Amino acid sequence: MANGDTSPSRVGQINSAGDVDALFLKKFSGEILQTFEEANIFKPLHTVRTIENGKSAQFPVTGIASADYHTPGENIADSGNSYLSDIKKAEQIITIDKMLLASTFLSNIDDVKNHYDIRSVYANELGKALAVRFDTALAKVFIAAARSSAVITGGKTGGQLDVANNDFSAGDVAGTPAAVTGAELITALFTAAQKLDENDIPSDGRFAFLRPSEYYKLITGGSGAVAINTSAANKDVGGSGSLASGSIAQVAGINIFKSTHIPSTDLSAVSTGDGSSANDVFGGSGVGYNGDFRNSLGIVGHSAAVGTVKLLDLATESEYQIERQGTLFVAKYAMGHGILRPECAIELVS
Repeated sequence: MANGDTSPSRVGQINSAGDVDALFLKKFSGEILQTFEEANIFKPLHTVRTIENGKSAQFPVTGIASADYHTPGENIADSGNSYLSDIKKAEQIITIDKMLLASTFLSNIDDVKNHYDIRSVYANELGKALAVRFDTALAKVFIAAARSSAVITGGKTGGQLDVANNDFSAGDVAGTPAAVTGAELITALFTAAQKLDENDIPSDGRFAFLRPSEYYKLITGGSGAVAINTSAANKDVGGSGSLASGSIAQVAGINIFKSTHIPSTDLSAVSTGDGSSANDVFGGSGVGYNGDFRNSLGIVGHSAAVGTVKLLDLATESEYQIERQGTLFVAKYAMGHGILRPECAIELVS
């Protein structure tokens, strides 16, 4: 050019026009989405419905029909006979919570001075923050489902399974939990599988979430050293797992997962955080998703136990603010969680 200037090809522009940082910011957003999916464990293991607008969603619940032998000549439609089934109906409503967001601000001068890609680090942390809140809320709702009464009058429930005694306890959640062994956990998982069978819950899609301390007891037996005879990884008795990788795939047909998102303290009076939820899953014995989790060891369940309603799926925004000389990054979603079928959830307690 005559004046000595040149026209650079800006790698951050879309079609060589508009914001010169447009493509760079999308990389940051993509990392948030990826991290959220990788860190989220509960998401594929429950029922999810997306709504385009509104504040809540209805989930109809129906009971079961009955059958009877017919006597020749009797009118099947006569209400005085026992042939007609009165199938009970109910509904569960899940309300959208307030918008949940994670955000950070990156100063322009810090960004240019820094010798490594801090944006990917920030993206990773924002994604993890949302994933932890999502998973923790769902763990609480699964526990609430196990403690809930039947939705249909006369219907079945899940309950709280005392691992040490291998029976369904009266629901005492207070106090300090007693230590359990790997053998007791294995026995409890078989008892939980039996309960789900008796509740007519499909065998496919069953799962259990345990804290790492209990998860690894399935391999070691809980004695500190690996006890082959009581290990769920013992292939001599049909075990499914690996001592080398420290993993257990299944026990009693139940897929086993480990999670650090299962709560363990009394949050029943905590009104902040998940206590701000519009869904009172503990029915007055807690606040929002918060309850007393001191004796909770884990969860056994099926995807039909709990539901999530999405109004705004995970989305990201970023804006360079001239007056602040930096970029604001926000990751957010608007969802709500609730109980659908209590008979599909069992809480492991001690």
